[in-house]
Amino acid sequence: MANQRIIIVDSDETWRKSLKTMLGKLGYLVVGDASDGPTALMLVRTRNPDLLIIQDNLPGVNGLEVARILYEDKLAPVILSTDYMQQELVEKAKEARVFAVLVKPIEEQALFPAVELALGNYQEIIRLEKQVEELKDTLETRKLVEKAKGILMKTMNINEEEAFKRIQKQSMNKRISMRAVAEALILAHQI
Repeated sequence: MANQRIIIVDSDETWRKSLKTMLGKLGYLVVGDASDGPTALMLVRTRNPDLLIIQDNLPGVNGLEVARILYEDKLAPVILSTDYMQQELVEKAKEARVFAVLVKPIEEQALFPAVELALGNYQEIIRLEKQVEELKDTLETRKLVEKAKGILMKTMNINEEEAFKRIQKQSMNKRISMRAVAEALILAHQI
């Protein structure tokens, strides 16, 4: 929780001040506030907050559209605040990848768990997405090395183990990855 940076976006200035006070008491740092969607996007991109709390119905770009942009660009998780709860809003919030919806007036006992869960779940999503990318990269590397081994086995009439050792040795000698060696072999074979 320490030093988690939050931006508040709401058309009601009095509510923004009240929310800022609540968040301060809970130990969070409010690094900006705005009254409309375009300003919110600018603030998020310049101040790199850990979380955005935004009103659903805003002038210009609404809170759901801001949430969608932030999720797609991996900028920050979003908690949506609303004056009244509707099933349609919940569905739209799910589509926009909102982490929580809170009905105003928001009380401290509801705010704290929503903020903590949004921050924690967002970090877990980012970690898992990174892990998926690493696994995709590993799989692609294995495919390339297998293809390069096949080329060596066919052109040099050697077994699989020997082909692997040659790729590995070339990787160490040139101080480049096995993937780079495999890509070079495949490219050279295509010429």
